[in-house]
Amino acid sequence: MKRILVPTDFSAHAENALRVAAQIANKTNGEIFLLHMIEIPHQMNDAITGATGFPDIILFIEKTKETLSKLKSQTFLNGIQVTESVEFEKASTGILKFTNKNKIDLIVMGSHGVSGIEEVLIGSNTEKIVRLSEVPVLVIKKNTTEFKPTNFVFASDFSKEIKKPFKKMIKFASLFNAKLSLVMICTPNSFKPTALSEQIINDFMASFEIKNYSTHIYNDVNIEQGIRNFSNSINADLIGLCTHGRTGLAHFFTGSISEDLVNHTVKPVITFKI
Repeated sequence: MKRILVPTDFSAHAENALRVAAQIANKTNGEIFLLHMIEIPHQMNDAITGATGFPDIILFIEKTKETLSKLKSQTFLNGIQVTESVEFEKASTGILKFTNKNKIDLIVMGSHGVSGIEEVLIGSNTEKIVRLSEVPVLVIKKNTTEFKPTNFVFASDFSKEIKKPFKKMIKFASLFNAKLSLVMICTPNSFKPTALSEQIINDFMASFEIKNYSTHIYNDVNIEQGIRNFSNSINADLIGLCTHGRTGLAHFFTGSISEDLVNHTVKPVITFKI
């Protein structure tokens, strides 16, 4: 994970994400792409391309670039190659396009989450990126002076389709010599006998040569709450999940455990696209 994208709106949450990205870049000898998105109405596009008539917009863009340059000069970024960019598009769409264009390996984002009717109607840019990104997304919710996810929970149903993204998760965990706590959450709607659950996990892990892990079966009223409660019970540093990237009506009716956790847990969450 050498090419790391950090979208920023210059908030404290975005700076927390940048601090974590810097620590990862130092471990991988990677580089950081610092991206700010500006959503400008179509009638103002002439200002972007150099036409006159919108001096306030041009000034705003220049101030944005100055702020990016100041952010790039933070001491915690010393020794890391940082490329700053300003793009003009809807945030989530622009971030995904930038990711594909620049062959990004990892997106690190800050999030404060939303709740209630705001969440139902609009969600957040972070949730949209988690749902649609083809590359892993690491979401940071609070100030993280030192990012050391040595106690890493990976929650899954351990089906065959998880094997490919699980390989990426193993590589990420190895950067920090993390112990993996593999957990299957059993709920009243997805109940499995303990013996069957253990067999599913053991069969899944037979394909991988890793030693520093443990397996767990955890019962709760729903999967999201089970992941949160289990992670809290072992004082986990990081939660890992796989996401299907559902969109439209399929997403509306089935929901997304990954997005719900990103929105409601204070622990860092990393997602991998199936």
